[in-house]
Amino acid sequence: SENEVAQRVENLLGQMSLAEKVAQLAQIGGADWNFGPKAEDIIRERGAGSVLWLNDTKKFNQLQKIAIEESPSGIPVLFALDVIHGYRTIFPIPLAMAASWDPNVPEKSQVVAAKESRAAGIHWAFTPMLDNARDARWGRIAEGAGEDPYLGAAMAAAQVRGLQGDDPADPERVLACAKHFAGYGASEGGRDYDPVHLSEAQLRNVHLPAFHAAVKAGVATFMSAYMDMNNVPANANRWLLTNVLRDEWGFEGFIVSDAFGVGNLVVQGHARDGRDAALRSLKAGLNMDMASSTYLENLDALVEDGTLSSEQIDEMVRPILAAKIRMGLFEQPYVDEALLEQVVALPEHRQTARWSAQRSMVLLKNEGGLLPLSKDQKNIAVIGPLADSMEATEGSWMVFGHQPAAVTVLAGIRAKLPGANIAYAPGPDINRDVPIPLANST
Repeated sequence: SENEVAQRVENLLGQMSLAEKVAQLAQIGGADWNFGPKAEDIIRERGAGSVLWLNDTKKFNQLQKIAIEESPSGIPVLFALDVIHGYRTIFPIPLAMAASWDPNVPEKSQVVAAKESRAAGIHWAFTPMLDNARDARWGRIAEGAGEDPYLGAAMAAAQVRGLQGDDPADPERVLACAKHFAGYGASEGGRDYDPVHLSEAQLRNVHLPAFHAAVKAGVATFMSAYMDMNNVPANANRWLLTNVLRDEWGFEGFIVSDAFGVGNLVVQGHARDGRDAALRSLKAGLNMDMASSTYLENLDALVEDGTLSSEQIDEMVRPILAAKIRMGLFEQPYVDEALLEQVVALPEHRQTARWSAQRSMVLLKNEGGLLPLSKDQKNIAVIGPLADSMEATEGSWMVFGHQPAAVTVLAGIRAKLPGANIAYAPGPDINRDVPIPLANST
């Protein structure tokens, strides 16, 4: 019960030192190329809330064993990864799934993504992206549901249901993460990181409905945005992170920054130094610092000199510990290293991906009734570089998808019509640098 979860959280807090509590507020990089101290050393010394940038079941178990057996408090680690539209089995990009106007499409797709992710040792997926996009220049449109707030809200709730299910302890589900809160899709000029200028009416009517729907669906975590909105950085926006999200909507999970977001407050000129950045973000209600080490390096001192209270730290740690308890990580912290290959080989996963792709397609023109293709057709021309591109078939943010298994449009047509004469012309490349001549100045 939730009362038992709350009691276990308080028991843990009572046994933890300040350094251990602060470590729970840190998400650290686990990859070999990660800057700074190694994940093993940090976990061994004080534990960690979460580890990202890692996709290795053996390494997951190694780090988890250090957390359980060698860290002072023995608290397990949450392993996190960007699983946007599939882990090994890749589904249509979120924008395409939204084009189906059928919430069953993303929900069923995310059920498979969650099952494969959990078999790999992932507990927490950084999805769904719920940013409303109305500027075609913005580079992350593919990750969301487009421009319609109602559709975005329906797709948000569906993805949360698919990823999390009804039981937090289900070993085939993961924590979902509603991102990027909020207004990120309205960046000036469509440029990443650039400022956002929105009235409260625009924010609430266009950009917040999908996030609110995610809260109603029980989403476990949120991710703050990179940019500043109306001159207030999202990572230090108490009105957004606390007043709206927690007080108004009743969100009880935890909030993580985007990568290096807390430390970037200094680079962006919003904080004097790391100490100031950590203070601003924590007081705004941001629970976890992703990868910048700003919390790890500064929160202890802020409590020790009285700038922050120990209760403020406890308040930030509680939902993180609660999530780990609800997931059953204390009882089953390790992953079966043989499970992943069994799970990703399930034929029903590919069948679901095919179904999702079929539901996501939008037919714009069918002159002469060419489609569906008939075996009576003997001569077919396929034109365009994307027709024979596995990368384009998989879409952006495939991360650890198995690209060699992708079936391109050209390969699919050839398999469907083995006796036909199929002429393929790539045509011009869609990516090329065009030199711009400059007039001689006089």
